[in-house]
Amino acid sequence: MTFSAAARRAPAAPGALPLLGHGPALLRRPLDFLRSLPATGPVVRIRLGALPAYVVNDPGLVRSVLVGEAGRFDQGLLIDKARPLLGSGVGTANGTEHRRLRRLMQPAFHKAQIARYAATMTAVAAERTAAWRPGLTLRVDEELTELALTTVARALFSSDLGGDAITEVQRSLPMILDEIPRRAVLPDTLLRLPTPANRRFEGAVRRLRSTTRHVVEAARADGSDRGDLLSVLLLTKDEVSGERLTDDQVHDQLVNMLVAGTETTGATLAWIFHELTLNPAVEHRLHQETDQVLAGRLAVFEDIARLPYTLRVVQEALRRYAPWIILRLSPRESVLGEVSIPAGATVLFSPYVLHHQPRLYPDPFAFDPDRWLPERAANLPRGASIPFGAGSRQCPGNVFALTQMVIQVATIAARWRLRPAEGPRVRELARGAVVHPTAMPMRFLPRERLHAQERGASTA
Repeated sequence: MTFSAAARRAPAAPGALPLLGHGPALLRRPLDFLRSLPATGPVVRIRLGALPAYVVNDPGLVRSVLVGEAGRFDQGLLIDKARPLLGSGVGTANGTEHRRLRRLMQPAFHKAQIARYAATMTAVAAERTAAWRPGLTLRVDEELTELALTTVARALFSSDLGGDAITEVQRSLPMILDEIPRRAVLPDTLLRLPTPANRRFEGAVRRLRSTTRHVVEAARADGSDRGDLLSVLLLTKDEVSGERLTDDQVHDQLVNMLVAGTETTGATLAWIFHELTLNPAVEHRLHQETDQVLAGRLAVFEDIARLPYTLRVVQEALRRYAPWIILRLSPRESVLGEVSIPAGATVLFSPYVLHHQPRLYPDPFAFDPDRWLPERAANLPRGASIPFGAGSRQCPGNVFALTQMVIQVATIAARWRLRPAEGPRVRELARGAVVHPTAMPMRFLPRERLHAQERGASTA
């Protein structure tokens, strides 16, 4: 972070309403509003009600917030409003405590552990796809979010301990995630009112935390290593202090991982199969690769290195449908570029908007997995690709998520081709922290039948 006597006040975004500021625009049309801001400047001042906030639009400055000295920024308003759910986990902690929790979580995501979780990823995909039937129509946005949620829950909790917890997660977590962004914009006085939305949120948080806390206590009493993430967290010692996580700390890490491992992965999986219907050439190359590598079997951890195109498909979906908002808090007066940021100000940026800047990504709304060929990706400036964040707050489960998506995309694509059913056009919806699709009904067609039909047509 560079201080300068010439630092100036950030230009203000147009369209602020009296008292409400830009809050209504951010709630009603968030993607359109955020996409409009880079034209105003690399750092733009908006108002959330009466509170000023600063939107960062330049990749170098975003990287400065995440990685540089400015990376000392604390977690922001969105995380503060999510504390009833997230507690004191790695996603909410700051400073020394955040570094300590990151250290304690690292063993849970070592390569050997990821390989163990991969067996769960494969098994859940096999179970889910076994229930599909030719011609079946389902809302793929819901089906693949359920797949993601079940995968992370099974990786967290061994099935004999976590059956009830998985059921409660499936019931409560989607409701909670939908509500958090609304709570970030509304003043605390409104959140304390006994409205139906507030009561639903508080009840879901209570149920989820009570259920997961019971699982932690049961696992601690059992004391054995069940090969799940919960066991790793309970058994790991801090290399510096020799301390273990308390039950409360383990519980908060589990809830943080449930949230991080469900929303982004589920939405990305749904978007991938939507994009395959729009891009036949991409779908064809994906099918060629999965046919050659898998030859009809399920994908496993050892296949990932042999599925480079599948990985690029996942990477492109993470670019195209990145998180739409990340918030930070400036703990002291600072300067970003040529703009002064007051102490205590909210700083926010949009990976989604960043990933759609034409100067960084030519034809940014095109779905082009070959953007991620090494020779092309090398030309991107640092900070231009941040689907999992960067620096000390980069999502610790990023390798887990990539592994899961490659395994499950390959397993599904090797056996099924999904085609849109009749219904409204699929649109982008900023919900939670992620760009979700609106309702996405699709028909499931087995690829074996399609191959037979294609052969019959070619001989007719």
